[in-house]
This record gives sequence, C-alpha cells and structure tokens, in this order.
Amino acid sequence: MNRIEAELENWHDFEVESRKEIIALLRGIGEKNQLIRMLVHGESDVCVTSILEVDADNNAVILDCSINPDQNQRILGARTLSYETTLDKIRILFSSERVEPCRFQGNPAFKIALPQSVIRLQRREYYRMNTPVTNPVRAVIPLPAELGGGTSSFPLADISCGGIAILDNKLLLGDTIGKKYEDCRIELPEIGTVVTSLQIRNMIDLTLLNNKTNRRLGCQFLDMQRGALNSVQRYITKLERERNARIAGLG
Repeated sequence: MNRIEAELENWHDFEVESRKEIIALLRGIGEKNQLIRMLVHGESDVCVTSILEVDADNNAVILDCSINPDQNQRILGARTLSYETTLDKIRILFSSERVEPCRFQGNPAFKIALPQSVIRLQRREYYRMNTPVTNPVRAVIPLPAELGGGTSSFPLADISCGGIAILDNKLLLGDTIGKKYEDCRIELPEIGTVVTSLQIRNMIDLTLLNNKTNRRLGCQFLDMQRGALNSVQRYITKLERERNARIAGLG
C-alpha cells in the first residue's frame, strides 16, 4: 500500500461520495489547470498529469498522458493508481482501478472511470493544537530491544489528525527519521485511549533556559482505525473550545 492509498483508508471520514459533488470537484481541478500526481507503483513511479475533461454522461475522466512512452505503458498495465492534487488549498485524493488509452482533441490521452468517492482534506484537518503543558497528554510507546525494550511515556507538545509531536527529553528514541513504533497508546483526557502506529518524520533539538536539551519529534499516525481518528478529532475540538473559552474570558 503506497502513501496515498494509506491516506485514502485513514481519512475515510473526509470522504465525498456525492456524484454531483465529485464531478464539480474534478471539473474545478481541470478548469484551474491544477497538476495531479499520479502514483503508478508508489512513490517510485510518479506521473504528473491533469484533467482534460470530466465526461459525466459516460462516467469517465480524461487525463493527459505522460511524455514518456515507457511510463505510459506502465500506467496502462497498472491495476490500481492513486492521485493527489489540490483545489483552493484543499487537498484532494482519489484512486482508479485501471487506465484505458483514448484520444482527446486528436491527441493521445488516458481515460479512467469517474471515482465513486474522493477524499477532501481541508487545512483544518491538519490543524495542530498545542496540548496542555501542565498535566500533559502522554503517548506510551513500546521500545524495541535495541532501545532497551519495555515501554516509555512521552508528553505531547501538539496534536493533529495527521500525527503528534512528542518531547523526548531523555533522548530514548534516538533520532532515526522514518523509524516506526507499533501499538502506541495515547491517553486523551475525557475522550479515551487511542492505539496507533507512529512514524518519526522530523526531529529538532531545543535548548532550554537552563541549557538542557529537549528533543521534539514529529510523528505521523500510521494504520489508524477510523474510530481512533474520530477520537482524535473530538479531542482537538475539545481543546479548541477550551482555548476559545479562555480567550473569551469564560474559562
């Protein structure tokens, strides 16, 4: 499963299934000449394409083909393809099971079936909320044998529907970008516990006022179940309401 396929699964709650809305989205992408990343065999084989026409009568979408004949053959031979683009700063993800060759205005092109669903991710879904400094939310992460085994608890710095930032002031997790940790538990106050895999995506060392170093690790959720994602979204909404209440002087 490539990255976009995984996101299509993880972001199921932001799925658009209305045929009318899907047609409008895809036509908007085409009219604004937005480039689309077509993933043929994962991140290693990417074709940049665009929507030439949305043929609603025939439930088809016409795409520009690659200038590379070999890549065009790989595209035509692929069983599943994933697509990623943006429209008005909203990220759009969809997929197709196969691609057929066709012609559009006399030129070679590709034809795919009109997607039955697309994922639409507004910036709000990626919006990060700082978590409480006092009585912090914690992630319990199982450590592999090479890091000593057992589990360790790490305070969160922030949270979004895409992942968390944790503070590793004892430098227990190392700094390996891309390292994955399975079966991590995050205790969300008044919401419950979510279980997910985490992958370290970025790292920064912070020097505190006492000259001690604290390491901040940005982690992405992997293989998160829909119910757990809903819990994260509810917790973010809770934090946002509490912040707004404080700003309004009601907290």
